[in-house]
Amino acid sequence: MGLAPGRRIRRIGLTGGIGSGKSTVARHLVALGGHLVDTDAIARSLTLAGGAALPELQRAFGADVIGTDGALNRDRMRSLVFGDPAIKRQLEAVLHPLIGQEARRQAEAAGEAVIVYDVPLLVESSHWRQRVDRVLVVDCPESLQVSRVMQRSGWTEAAVQAVIAQQASRAKRRAAADAVIHNEALALEQLAQQVAELWVAWVGN
Repeated sequence: MGLAPGRRIRRIGLTGGIGSGKSTVARHLVALGGHLVDTDAIARSLTLAGGAALPELQRAFGADVIGTDGALNRDRMRSLVFGDPAIKRQLEAVLHPLIGQEARRQAEAAGEAVIVYDVPLLVESSHWRQRVDRVLVVDCPESLQVSRVMQRSGWTEAAVQAVIAQQASRAKRRAAADAVIHNEALALEQLAQQVAELWVAWVGN
């Protein structure tokens, strides 16, 4: 993540736990001029009906991971992954190269814009950490993560906790960060102001 003296920051890695408010911060960065490369959105597109990842996923995990709509049955896949770390690694081996290829394509298409890589598992991946100039972590207490996701997505507490357990700890994310936004008690205007101040400090305009 080193940056040569005088070199303009061009690649921001944005990460945070589920329910932390990372997507809201991403929207603010885009409003300031950043070009968003959203790896979750890329993963979803790869697993929609006709998506490039589906043939290999079906070969690896069987026909029952494909829903009646022709897309990946995400609930079925999630249940398999949370029950078996080996299956999680197998899933990542299929998806991560395809996500990386599409992320590169989107970044190259953005020209001279500052790229904001929204990567939920950035801290867990040495590949992504080497690819960005700065890491921005959005953080909040785990209890708030749980309540936000339950309210937003209708998940059970156990389902949210299972996702949190698969992600890096808050301490590990904060230790890897160049900046942390503590998003537990911020009004939307305060959050926007913090993002704007960070943009000026890192990008300069």
